[in-house]
Amino acid sequence: MSESTVFITGASAGFGTACARMFAKQGKRLVLTARRIDPLLKLQDEIGASADVHIIPLDVRDRQVLQGAIESLPERFRNIDVLLNNAGLALGLEPAHQAELDDWDAMVDTNIKGVMYCTRLILPGMVARNRGHIVNISSTAGNWPYPGGNVYGGTKAFVTQFSRNLRADLLGTRVRVSCIQPGMAETEFSRVRFKGNDQQAADVYRGTDPLTAEDIAETVRWVVSQPPHVNVNTLELMSIDQSWGPFAIHREQK
Repeated sequence: MSESTVFITGASAGFGTACARMFAKQGKRLVLTARRIDPLLKLQDEIGASADVHIIPLDVRDRQVLQGAIESLPERFRNIDVLLNNAGLALGLEPAHQAELDDWDAMVDTNIKGVMYCTRLILPGMVARNRGHIVNISSTAGNWPYPGGNVYGGTKAFVTQFSRNLRADLLGTRVRVSCIQPGMAETEFSRVRFKGNDQQAADVYRGTDPLTAEDIAETVRWVVSQPPHVNVNTLELMSIDQSWGPFAIHREQK
């Protein structure tokens, strides 16, 4: 697998960048996609000495552009061995009756449709070659609700269930599917959620020792490095400073 090809979405920051660095150290060929070209160029310059890197500035929500980019990959990058569906975001933390519909659309289009599009466009090649690994980044928010998580949690629940159904569809092939569900991790995630409010984003992690992007990259490394007959179906991880809350009960004041 040392010369295998890895396709990473959302590679310009956070988990995606950390995973790109990790795979580059292993000498993988890398296809890195993200909306922002400048961070991709910077990352390519950083890891290009140890890895063959092809960058594509695109938005996974745009199915036609994504399809064209995949179909026009240079020959040496076309046989994708690992697809890391990492691109995703949360927007806002308002209760459902106050949330912005545009934010909901953006989360559904990125977190759900982006994963669907990339998978559908890359999976046939894996099946034809009878090898490959799809790694989907979900979230603990897809398992455990919290106030304001509404649509974000719903999109991540989709990623988890979609991963399970892919496994069902792929029974009899050597294509693996894994779903990783991180909890609180300090990346650009909260800054994006709060639309650039650095103080509000910092408050999320104040006084804690959260997961890091490198923790997730190490998790991905372990998942994809298992022997070919081993499929890690679902893996949930949290910081030691995070757990589940008690039952929420509203009591009328009389």
